[in-house]
Amino acid sequence: MTTTTINVTGMTCGHCVGAVKEELGALPGVTEVAVELNAGGSSPVTITSEGNLDDTAISAAVGEAGYEVK
Repeated sequence: MTTTTINVTGMTCGHCVGAVKEELGALPGVTEVAVELNAGGSSPVTITSEGNLDDTAISAAVGEAGYEVK
């Protein structure tokens, strides 16, 4: 198992967290996504996966949810 932590900006509520978790959770090999919401700031997101994840794929998934990797 591999753990990757990123910082996501723009999330302000539980709906935001759900959208990011859904998009990241859909990436191949992802087994868990945990978000520590810091409303209005940068929120750490920890992704657990079966192998290494491509940074471009992570950024694209977060972007699809409407947010940005810092």
